Amino acid sequence: MTDVDLLVAGAGGGLAGALRAAELGQRVLVVDADRHHLRGNNTAMSTAMIPGAGSRYQRAAGIDDSPACFLADIERKTRGTAEPAVARALAEVSAELVEWLADHVGLPLELATDVHYPGHAVPRVHTVPGRHGSRLLAVLSEAARRHDLVDLLVPCRLTDLHPDGDAIRAVLRHPGGDTEEVTAGAALLATNGYGANAELVRHHLPEIAAATYHGGEHSTGDALRIGSALGARTACLDAYQGHAGLSATARTLVTWTTIMHGGFLVNRDGRRFGDETSGYSEYASVLAAQPGATGWIVFDLRIHELSTAFVDYKDAVEAGAVHTADTAEDLAAAISVPAGALRAELAEAAAVAGGERDRDRFGRTGFEAALAPPLRAVRVLPALFHTQGGLVVDDHARVLSQDGEPITGVYASGGAAVGISGRGTSGYLGGNGLLPALGLAYLAAAHAAGLSDGGEHR
Repeated sequence: MTDVDLLVAGAGGGLAGALRAAELGQRVLVVDADRHHLRGNNTAMSTAMIPGAGSRYQRAAGIDDSPACFLADIERKTRGTAEPAVARALAEVSAELVEWLADHVGLPLELATDVHYPGHAVPRVHTVPGRHGSRLLAVLSEAARRHDLVDLLVPCRLTDLHPDGDAIRAVLRHPGGDTEEVTAGAALLATNGYGANAELVRHHLPEIAAATYHGGEHSTGDALRIGSALGARTACLDAYQGHAGLSATARTLVTWTTIMHGGFLVNRDGRRFGDETSGYSEYASVLAAQPGATGWIVFDLRIHELSTAFVDYKDAVEAGAVHTADTAEDLAAAISVPAGALRAELAEAAAVAGGERDRDRFGRTGFEAALAPPLRAVRVLPALFHTQGGLVVDDHARVLSQDGEPITGVYASGGAAVGISGRGTSGYLGGNGLLPALGLAYLAAAHAAGLSDGGEHR
């Protein structure tokens, strides 16, 4: 007899696995090393974007989508480097997942149709009002605390797993240094990646190693260490989500909505340096290569008003991070860039927006409208948000050994697992962090409970 049926290490996206397992009658223990996880882990710090291909929210909005379409987008964005089994499993479960989160967990989900996220062929990301992960995590955490079959032990860190016949012995370390062992039928590693481990970042991600880390402080690679000791395979350790829009003043993420609605980034010389619509993740390393590793997002009142749907953006405004000016000359003076260079960039963007040119010198075609006074600008830094590679898992989130066989009773999700972003940073699609965090946890719980297909238990 084990102490619990499922041990979940990580009270972020892993809570979806805890709730799914409890729904299926399993006894669950959740441990997390971060006493401030409700605001300090990557789920809490996200913009709460969850892709769901073919959801009822899309159907209500008249949007035609399918797992096959989503999978094609993943393959296109990653240039075929995403793990096929994981990508297919998450594409196929994505709509079921968002509907389960709404119906069984109580998340107030809505489809984000007001902005196009790079790489998604159609609007498919679902989010919560305010578009901030802290609200998503608060709902998950409250649902877990209410459930009779879920216990939370925070702060407490999983340090080791030892297979023991049909069970798993888990070693837990408490803040004072005391340890205890718990036996479980299965364990889900949901401790995120290694973004807070500077040594691993320098080794695997040298191009972004000098950038600001904007993620959970406990994301130090625990799952990699524990999984490797069990003989697990790893893959895509050079994959990560960067962001080229971290406010230098507020240290919150300035929504890329500012770019997708027609804004652009200039460097300290007042010049643009690429096609910003390629994606906020891959543009982080591009920004990092600019003089001083900094730049300014330039936009206008129309875009400002569209961006207020995001709590992070409103935080940046309240922190005084956004500069406003009535003319290009005044804005250039406020942000200390050459006025002539800024005027030239505004003119080129206006020419594309007005149809005088079909694209700019970098190949960008998407400018919704010419920027009009009053203009705005916010200084941004490149950031590393979280790593995307990790332990190789199958379509049930089972961790695979070096020879490709499942390691009995061990599962992984989120940044602890290989994910669906392929190699490097260019394969990241909006929601590629939360979908593996929530979706793989959901699939793992179902498989561990004996529901081998992972779905359709509502």
